[in-house]
Amino acid sequence: MQNSLFPDQDDQPLASVRPAPQAPTLRALAGQLPANLRLGTSSWHYPGWAGLVWDKLYTEAQLSRDGLPAYAQHPLFRTVGVDRGFYRPLTTEQYAAYAAQVPDDFRFVIKAPSLVTDAQIRGPGGQGREDNPAFLSEDAAITQFAEPALAGLGHKLGALVFQISPLLMPALKQMPRQITQLHRLLRALPALHERAPDAVVAVEVRDPQWLTPDFVAALRDTGATYCLGLHAKMPPITEQLPVLRALWPGPLVCRWNLNPVHGAFGYEDARDQYSPFDKLVDEDLVTRQALANVIAGTVNAGQRAYVTLSNKAEGSSPLSVIKLAEAILAR
Repeated sequence: MQNSLFPDQDDQPLASVRPAPQAPTLRALAGQLPANLRLGTSSWHYPGWAGLVWDKLYTEAQLSRDGLPAYAQHPLFRTVGVDRGFYRPLTTEQYAAYAAQVPDDFRFVIKAPSLVTDAQIRGPGGQGREDNPAFLSEDAAITQFAEPALAGLGHKLGALVFQISPLLMPALKQMPRQITQLHRLLRALPALHERAPDAVVAVEVRDPQWLTPDFVAALRDTGATYCLGLHAKMPPITEQLPVLRALWPGPLVCRWNLNPVHGAFGYEDARDQYSPFDKLVDEDLVTRQALANVIAGTVNAGQRAYVTLSNKAEGSSPLSVIKLAEAILAR
């Protein structure tokens, strides 16, 4: 059946993806950013980025398979989020295939599988079906995530992100128990720096009940950091900053996920409203400026920063990255 969006490509083999030409001003902007700052987007498979990242319109299948090398040629993109492993753990070979497609200085921000970070086993519609016995399991975190990522990506690993899904009320009433188990998991992880000198372990949460002194102590004790998760399920960035201050000095990992105008459950609404992700729709100037301040303070102190932006943050993550880079330099 012919796809009306791509009528000339249905029966053709997947072709190499080429990058869009970039203006000298954009390259100059990238050249002014500190080397220890890595900006990027949450994945790279969006056809609507034609003219922004790609030289023309490609199918999502083409971009998923062949788009990463072109993505990595964008002057501002020195990292990328890989979320697909959340749904099914990736293998060492899959990670190695990603590493082979990018320059030596590129780094990946990898999201842990739901096998480890979701307390529920979910059905096709996302509804919880039963308790997950591997939730925050040390063995699963190592064998299904940390070791394959380390072995496959090597020194191109930037951040291992454990994004813990929202908990049900019974679990929220037992936060000391959850934090103790998280502490055990983090303590069991293999050392990163011998194989990945720039790598960091980060924990992102979707329930503010995690943000306690015991949580901070668990991160500090294991050398992990807090992933600044900019999502409507969490308090604004200014209310999350005390956790980072308590862990200072240290690296910054941030994932700017969802504009608060859509509410805690507005991911699908944002996707539908912003698609095809080729323009900024809801610029979040308050978050952008606050994040620029945090980034500038971090990198100016010599610490690493990994920051990825979603299309659902403002409408188009490539354009959001440009605006954020300009705000950082203005800071």
